[in-house]
Amino acid sequence: MDAAWIVSANAGRAMIYAQESAKGALREITDMANPAARLRTADTESDKIGPTAATKSMHNVGAATPGKTYEPNQTPEERQTELFARAVSDYLRQGQVEGRFKKLILVAGPEFLGALRQLMDPNVLKVVSKEINKDYTQYKPAQLLEMMQAHEAKA
Repeated sequence: MDAAWIVSANAGRAMIYAQESAKGALREITDMANPAARLRTADTESDKIGPTAATKSMHNVGAATPGKTYEPNQTPEERQTELFARAVSDYLRQGQVEGRFKKLILVAGPEFLGALRQLMDPNVLKVVSKEINKDYTQYKPAQLLEMMQAHEAKA
């Protein structure tokens, strides 16, 4: 299929649409949700961050110390975002392997776009034709197209 997929995403939701032609309407492929993005840290994490939790510690020594609990320099929110970005990138990779799209357009908030870029398969990254650093997940498909066109007009 020669369709372009348009991904509109943030840390809590990813909408994936197909567009058959450059001026065509968007057809929803999937709506992925990350319910953990809306929860409090106490609801998603069972352990308390220890005193030597990387750079956020009161005893930062720059490396793991023996006999102490060590945690990577990643907050629980960042971890949830990473897991969701991995799920989205896996879905995109599977779609490409199945030949469901030839071109990919990423429309995502800055933090999520960065996480997505880091985790995407190199073959999927090759077909990314455009990136828009905005969170448009609240818009309906027709509004999303308008926002993308307005963004192109500014550039």
